[in-house]
Amino acid sequence: MGHMKLPILLHPDPRLKKVAAPIEDSSDALRQLGDDMLASMYEAPGIGLAAPQVGILKRMIVLDCVKEEGQPPRPMVMLNPEVIEASDTLNTYEEGCLSIPEQFADVTRPAEVTVAWMDLDGNAQRETFDGLWATCVQHEIDHLEGKLFIDYLKPLKRQMITRKMVKLKRELARS
Repeated sequence: MGHMKLPILLHPDPRLKKVAAPIEDSSDALRQLGDDMLASMYEAPGIGLAAPQVGILKRMIVLDCVKEEGQPPRPMVMLNPEVIEASDTLNTYEEGCLSIPEQFADVTRPAEVTVAWMDLDGNAQRETFDGLWATCVQHEIDHLEGKLFIDYLKPLKRQMITRKMVKLKRELARS
C-alpha cells in the first residue's frame, strides 16, 4: 500500500480551531492515515503532525523527534493522547508548526510530561517524555484542542504572524 502525501492546512483555517473527536477503535483506515501522516510529516519536513492539520478532526497525532545523525528514526502514532502528568519544571523552546510555515517563537511548557495513549493495535500505552519530545507531544496534543503555538504569544506578535500567514495564503492561491 502506497503513502499518500496529505495536504497540510495553513493557519488561519477554522478547522485548526476545532476540538477533535475521540477515536473509538483502531482500524485499517486509521493505520493508513497514520502512515500517510508520517510520510507527509517526514516530507515537510517536520517532527510532529496532528490529524486536524490534514483536515481530519480526530484525536490522532504522529511524531518522530529523533534529530541526531545516524540515529534510527522513531515514528510514533498516538490515538487519543493525553498528558496525565506534567513536571513543575518548565522549558522554553523555539517552536514552529507545519500549519504556520517559517514562523517561529519561544513557547514555555512543562519540561517533562507523561502521556497516555492508545496505539494502532488498540493497546494502552504510556511514556514519559522530556526535551524536544516533551515539547513536541504537547504541541501536537494542543492541536487536538484547537490550540496553536501562537495562542501562547502576546496578542501583537500573534496578530503579526497571522497577518503574514493571510498574505502567504493569498500568494499561494494566486500561484
